[in-house]
Amino acid sequence: MNEIEFHLVQKADLLALQEISRQTFFDTFADVNTPANMRQYLDVNLSMEQLIKEWTNPSTTFYFVKQYDKVLAYLKINETDAQTEKRAEASLEIERIYVLLADQGKGIGQLLLDFSIQVTKEKGFNLIWLGVWEQNKKALQFYEKNGFKFFGKHSFFLGLDEQTDLLMELRLD
Repeated sequence: MNEIEFHLVQKADLLALQEISRQTFFDTFADVNTPANMRQYLDVNLSMEQLIKEWTNPSTTFYFVKQYDKVLAYLKINETDAQTEKRAEASLEIERIYVLLADQGKGIGQLLLDFSIQVTKEKGFNLIWLGVWEQNKKALQFYEKNGFKFFGKHSFFLGLDEQTDLLMELRLD
């Protein structure tokens, strides 16, 4: 893909971050969750207030993937206290790799994963990990294909519905 660039999300980008966050989450999960649970999740977890809180956390970083100034996808990575699980070993967590529906299947997810691995190595970490909803077979296959191994699970609440995320990690040493 030509003219693809990674862009560190800045304060001026927060509205675009909210738009792509809400759109990609809705497109991915609306068909398999109730409208009420989706609405609650979008209104609380992807509100501007919540995104600003996450964006201002020094242990969290957001990136856009852009092509010709159009945002196609975004990445959210966490270190230390921003991670959704406490890890004994210094590591980087990929909390979100979300690609717009129209741009899926073009290798953008792979670019974001490769970029995350590069960032992990640059920080001197030997471990990268993430959580994937147990029903998201496409994502589970993608990460398994890339060498990630299962190491546990945790609860994820979508509205009032308690769901299970499978935790996967990749050792880089």
